Amino acid sequence: MESYSVFTVIAAVTILSPGPGVIFTLSNGIRFGFSGAIGGIFGISFGTFIVAVISATSVGVVLAASSVAFTLMKYVGAIYLLYLGIKLWRSSPITVEMKGDLKRSVKLQFLEGLVLQITNPKAVFFFMSIFPQFVDFTTNYQATFALLVATYSVLVLFIHMAYAYLAKSARGWLSTPKGGRIVNRIGGSTFMCFGIGLASANK
Repeated sequence: MESYSVFTVIAAVTILSPGPGVIFTLSNGIRFGFSGAIGGIFGISFGTFIVAVISATSVGVVLAASSVAFTLMKYVGAIYLLYLGIKLWRSSPITVEMKGDLKRSVKLQFLEGLVLQITNPKAVFFFMSIFPQFVDFTTNYQATFALLVATYSVLVLFIHMAYAYLAKSARGWLSTPKGGRIVNRIGGSTFMCFGIGLASANK
């Protein structure tokens, strides 16, 4: 299962789905504006890089040595995607704290975003269970690994920037039950479809 396009779609849906990072970016975008949310977004992106390197490489060593471990991790990743999908489908609409124009230290926001992503279970589990399915650790995988990590980090930047940019104009709709349910149902369905696909994929 070494399709770059499939990885990109799964990564994008994972990043787009409501979670601590999304709430953090939306809140900053609403309270501090687009430029005021940039520091936190870069912190989340850099935290993604750290989590990717630590999680994926350590697990990759095990997966390269054992086909049983690879199969087990594949099903764990599939179950996790299904869990995310069901949880997102059934969850209540997200709510975002709305305040007026404020100012916040860029450095402080960067650190907050960094810590948030490093401790984010969704990011850690993605790179431990799903990411290794797209890398053949029995070969010279460095180039593929670097490409996928860079892709995920760049997606984090662009998607969270889009969230920050749209935060003010869409904050009312995002906070309505109807809008929140639509976002949750679309994201949940996509996660469940990819979970089924991952479970049926071959190494």
